[in-house]
Amino acid sequence: MKLDSAPLDISGISETGIELELKDSTDFNLTPAIAQPVQAVVADSPQKQQSVVVVFGTTFVTIFLAEIGDKTQLSTLLMSAQSHSPWVVFIGSAAALITTSLLGVLLGSWIASRLSPKTIEKSAGVMLLVISLMLFWDIFQG
Repeated sequence: MKLDSAPLDISGISETGIELELKDSTDFNLTPAIAQPVQAVVADSPQKQQSVVVVFGTTFVTIFLAEIGDKTQLSTLLMSAQSHSPWVVFIGSAAALITTSLLGVLLGSWIASRLSPKTIEKSAGVMLLVISLMLFWDIFQG
């Protein structure tokens, strides 16, 4: 956690400080200590920036596993079999995936600049829950 200001050192009351005398309902004399700033304890944020290799690896594995066996891969497989031009289909599907990924990254960057990560996580969870409920509703209706 990054501190915006130096932590406070609670010490005894100095002669030059302002003393506050507080009284509660039972007339106890409460004289608080004066807070004096000391050197910052935390200089850097404990969360370090992730390396490019870690971010790339995590993204690659996540997207690779998510795409195996999905309808996009099956569509690419069928188009390649029908057209007898596997490299043309590969280039077309790769360009489409790159374009959709670019749109996702740009939209994600735009959203992240306006909302907190916690809000984005909660919103994504609510959207997935709504989609799941809609799918269940379709199953029970059909």
